[in-house]
Amino acid sequence: MTYQTYTLPNGIQIIHKPDVSAVTYCGMVINTGSRDETEDEQGMAHFIEHMLFKGTEKRRSGHIINRLEHVGGELNAYTSKEETVVYAIVLNEYFERAMELVSDIVLHSNFPQKEIDKEVVIIIDEIQSYNDSPSELIFDDFEELLFANHPIGHNILGKAELLEKYSTDDAVRFVQKQYKPEEMVFFVLGDLNFKQLIRLCEKYLQLESTELKPKERNSPTTYLPVRKEIDKNTHQVHFMVGNRAYNLYHPDRLGMYLLNNILGGPGMNSLLNLSLREKHGLVYNVESNYQPFTDCGMWSVYFGCDTENAARCEQLVYAELQKLREQPLSENALKKYKLQLMGQMAISSENKENFSLSLGKSFLRYGKIEELDSVKLQIEAITAGKLQEIANEMFQPADLSVLIYR
Repeated sequence: MTYQTYTLPNGIQIIHKPDVSAVTYCGMVINTGSRDETEDEQGMAHFIEHMLFKGTEKRRSGHIINRLEHVGGELNAYTSKEETVVYAIVLNEYFERAMELVSDIVLHSNFPQKEIDKEVVIIIDEIQSYNDSPSELIFDDFEELLFANHPIGHNILGKAELLEKYSTDDAVRFVQKQYKPEEMVFFVLGDLNFKQLIRLCEKYLQLESTELKPKERNSPTTYLPVRKEIDKNTHQVHFMVGNRAYNLYHPDRLGMYLLNNILGGPGMNSLLNLSLREKHGLVYNVESNYQPFTDCGMWSVYFGCDTENAARCEQLVYAELQKLREQPLSENALKKYKLQLMGQMAISSENKENFSLSLGKSFLRYGKIEELDSVKLQIEAITAGKLQEIANEMFQPADLSVLIYR
């Protein structure tokens, strides 16, 4: 059996991928992110992620920090639009120590007010640092443009004026509402006996089950394309164009991944890199990104360039989008692009930290893990006609939103 799974009586799901290694990766994926915040809770999910390290019913922040560091391990966390993830990396002999610590901070944090007061200052500094980086900030502003007046468009870091008001009671209330055992997955990648793992899970992952209610997430409203320019007084023009796209469960999601990889993926042979950088020498970086969520998605193109080159770069981007809409890829080109994507996926899967995280997230979202060979077969089945069909659905000029920093 490639994967081993189990569901605790309280609803927490366990997934274990055996791996002969001296190191174990483990963690908790919680089906809660920034989109689950109300208007006056903006930044709360990310704020909670920080506060998980600041104290539990039996530990102070110093004890949390040192618990794994003293044995050479790592403890980390991050927040996205739809998930909060807390994970650890340790030598095998310290797995139980890591598991107990992860479960303690996720299930038993107490959010001391004095720690909140200190951490809010740190997060506000993080926000200000982000605001000073237009090449990063524009991605958040563009999401807000695509998903106007909807929580999924909100900045994950939140707003300083709201963060300054958050209290212990606010944090406890958010966790009680959002951290439901039925919406948690504990994942493990390591050389462990599964029966022993279950016994440890039963020992440490004690949390009262709740009435099983599906998470209430309102889907984004009707999309209206927008073009917006903001004077940021930057030495470069920063440009983004994009559209809403397929969700995590759409049958053409994998086709969209392939199309995005061809357009502006990490390869130096992407169409946008070949055009804007290699052929015309107008940009240092140009990229496209596709991000699916549970009920919606988005794709975008970003570049930064000198002011005098902005209009030319925009024209070149639209030209590549038009080619994909109007000209099906040749059989030879499509074969090469498929091999490229499959190679990238295989190499990525060798990064055990990333693999362990995808293990938990995939099980949370799909209830299963798709083997790489299965994904390769699906990629092989994608035709040039299908990619052209997707391009015509995603890349119509009238459907595109644009954000420009000048």
